[in-house]
Amino acid sequence: MLQDLTHSNISKFRVSEFILMGFPGIHAWQHWLSLPLALLYLLALTANILILVIIKQEATLRQPMYYFLGILAVVDMGLATTIMPKILAILWFSAKAISLPECFAQMYVIHCFVVMESGIFVCMAIDRYVAICRPLQYPSIVTDSFVVKATVVMALRSTLTTIPVPVMAAQRHYCSQNQIEHCLCTNLGVTHLSCDDRTINSIYQLFLAWTMMGSDLGLIFLSYSLILHLVLKLNSAEAASKALSTCTSHLILILFFYTIIVVISITHSAAMTVSLIPVLLNVLHNVIPPALNPMVYALKNKELRQGLYKVLKLDSKGN
Repeated sequence: MLQDLTHSNISKFRVSEFILMGFPGIHAWQHWLSLPLALLYLLALTANILILVIIKQEATLRQPMYYFLGILAVVDMGLATTIMPKILAILWFSAKAISLPECFAQMYVIHCFVVMESGIFVCMAIDRYVAICRPLQYPSIVTDSFVVKATVVMALRSTLTTIPVPVMAAQRHYCSQNQIEHCLCTNLGVTHLSCDDRTINSIYQLFLAWTMMGSDLGLIFLSYSLILHLVLKLNSAEAASKALSTCTSHLILILFFYTIIVVISITHSAAMTVSLIPVLLNVLHNVIPPALNPMVYALKNKELRQGLYKVLKLDSKGN
């Protein structure tokens, strides 16, 4: 009878919405962050749309490497758009309320896009490995069919493996607190408010982060280790420099992407209370890469730069 009464009380006081408080510790002046965040979001959308337009218009860019870059642009825009409108609504209009279904949906889409982006990085690393280490076999290995199959596999992987995250979060009982010290509906931030045991949520979050991301990072590390090993054996300094230059931009983005994930995981695991740094890193991790990716690739890739000049109708002589 006591169990029935407890269950009845939990059901009676179950919350119907969450309140996203924003950035912890700076609620009084957090609205000032809206300007740089809005500019980053606008930059992300503009830069990624430009990348897609350039790839579509330039026949010379219709190659597997640029197809993967185009897919990455779509994923980046999806990730940024999943979080930024709500964050700006919180900062500008104090629209902090979010229904439980909307919160769990946002949680799922964020996880899905992050895992998908990690998978695309793996595909791009494999593409660079084959192009540099197996150049004669590249046309027969990395074909349009390979791009389609790899994209479908990564899309299925990201959509299926992340389903348990919102499903398990939705199964928790939220019967007292409903204020989330965050701008996003993160798994750990939401389940921290539950009245029952959330151990399984934390375990699956760690499993997803370290198994999925860890395996991706391992494959990327292996690919670039093999590339570096080959480059160091090249007798021509010019050839070695050219080979490394094609990978430098990719490595910069990968290091930023995975470093922030590791930092967020460690701070979430170590911190007993929610602090500003992991929340800010979490937000920036979802908006800086979408803004940074196309800029780095455009700066490091001659074909993309020339395509950008044509799209913007600029003089590309001397570049």
